[in-house]
Amino acid sequence: MAQTEKAFKKLKEVESLRGFLPEEILYEVCAKRFEYTYESLWKSVRLFLLEQKGLECNSPMDCFKGLYSVGLIDESYSEILPKVVRMRNRVVHIYDFSVAEEVYRFIVEEVVPSFEKIIKSLKEECKGE
Repeated sequence: MAQTEKAFKKLKEVESLRGFLPEEILYEVCAKRFEYTYESLWKSVRLFLLEQKGLECNSPMDCFKGLYSVGLIDESYSEILPKVVRMRNRVVHIYDFSVAEEVYRFIVEEVVPSFEKIIKSLKEECKGE
């Protein structure tokens, strides 16, 4: 979980780089930090679900659905998390500026708050046990 928190912290810091980096580079940095955070988070979720709840999941979407099933996130995330999974698959194919800008905004506005909630829920659940 420490690796996930570290990756997430770096993802959140991207917004503070606005104005210091050209937008194209800012978007690239954000996309790469999103990838690292996403990979680390879903693997942390997988490990948590297996070790703490006895649930096995083998894909990011499976693991995020597992969080619903154990009550760690509510149904309000049922729309955003599939979009996050699709975005992760889309990030590796960003070839034009308008798509990069769209991805950046989605990450800052939707992904960061969602990941923050998931990380907070995992930490609280682990402290409680």
